[in-house]
Amino acid sequence: MYKSEIPRKEFLKKSLLGFAGMTVVPGLPDSSGILDQQTAHPMKDYTLKNVKLETGFEYEGDEVVHTKTGLFGVAISNGKIKNISVNKPDDSTAIDAKGWLMLPAFKDMHIHLDKTFYGGPWQATRRRTGGVKGMIALEQQILPEMLKTSTDRAEKLIELLQSKGSAFARSHVNIEPTSKLQSLKNLEKALAHKKDGFRAELVAFPQHGVFYTDSAAYLKDAAQMDIDFIGGLDPYTIDGAIEKTVDFTVQLALDHKKGIDIHLHESGESGLKTVEYLIKRVTENAVLREKTFVSHCFVLAKLDQRKQEEVAEQLGAAGIGIVSTIPFGNLIMPIPVLYKHGVTVLTGNDSIIDHWNTWGSGSVLQKANLMAQLYGYASEFMLSRSLKLATGNLLPLDDNGKQQWPKAGDAADLVLIDASCSAEAVSRISSVQSLISQGNIVF
Repeated sequence: MYKSEIPRKEFLKKSLLGFAGMTVVPGLPDSSGILDQQTAHPMKDYTLKNVKLETGFEYEGDEVVHTKTGLFGVAISNGKIKNISVNKPDDSTAIDAKGWLMLPAFKDMHIHLDKTFYGGPWQATRRRTGGVKGMIALEQQILPEMLKTSTDRAEKLIELLQSKGSAFARSHVNIEPTSKLQSLKNLEKALAHKKDGFRAELVAFPQHGVFYTDSAAYLKDAAQMDIDFIGGLDPYTIDGAIEKTVDFTVQLALDHKKGIDIHLHESGESGLKTVEYLIKRVTENAVLREKTFVSHCFVLAKLDQRKQEEVAEQLGAAGIGIVSTIPFGNLIMPIPVLYKHGVTVLTGNDSIIDHWNTWGSGSVLQKANLMAQLYGYASEFMLSRSLKLATGNLLPLDDNGKQQWPKAGDAADLVLIDASCSAEAVSRISSVQSLISQGNIVF
């Protein structure tokens, strides 16, 4: 997990209380109802009232037709949920949550915070030439200029994610001969500035190939820094050698006790061989179970049903997860098959706006909505289950309708949503009214 000793920078001009018309927290002076950037401080102890929580399912026969909810008081202390109590609507010392639905804070599990156009002028993508290697050549030209503003742009992108309900991200960070370790250092500054309202885990990402551009030495340096995963990129297409690149990645992760998260866009035979070889290596090294992921993994969309089932079963047995941006068109991923075999599935916005694409909204709730549409998850039950894509697999109710979140002692990472239940939140991509991260009211 990302840690830093760099002092926190105050951020978000309209911070701490974004609740329209909400009672001002006692002891914090504010004449307008919104605390100014200079007077906002992290809060250690407070109580929310009129918090809507899911309490169970209603059935007709064996079908879930409705989600039960109730209003509660939620006490927060030192970054954790202290207790959930009977609602006291007349408690003048409590912050009024207005009957909004409380859900676990969202997690964007695949994004590139370190290189973005967000916060600058609008730029659509240019015509691509030369495939991924052509994009590598383009990056080598533009990264030196992008690095000059990357800390500020990362902070603005984090604010976008926060506004969409995300308090956590897994960010891939370029590690290659052009930017060396500077992209990582610049992002570390941005995360330090935002640490009271946002956390991240970092992937040392050889965007220009491990060996194609001699990135191996820089990756070894990065592995000794405060990163969490060793990344990778299309071993066959870029480096021309599946086993050599995967072996390097696995050994670096083992040597430094890191996880693995590899970009794999290859959709043909080389993509399948890469997945199968990674399964083999992780199976040989059990310490990498539940710590290894393949991002995109488009080859799964190209396999026939029998092979999809076979590979999904192997991924589940090896404890290897898939991080998908939920593509559609001819790359619809077999997510129901992955779920069937116990494969961890995560999602993220990827690029938001950069030289690769401009389609990201910043909302992982939108990704959950897209998944539900693609796979016909239209029922109350399946829509409620789809929320886990946005929350990193944490749901308020288990499959039997038993409340499992929130509980006393849970981290106070939560969102308040203008929705009646999880199913509606997913179906309508309901608006985020407030984000609380580590007990700090971000907005």
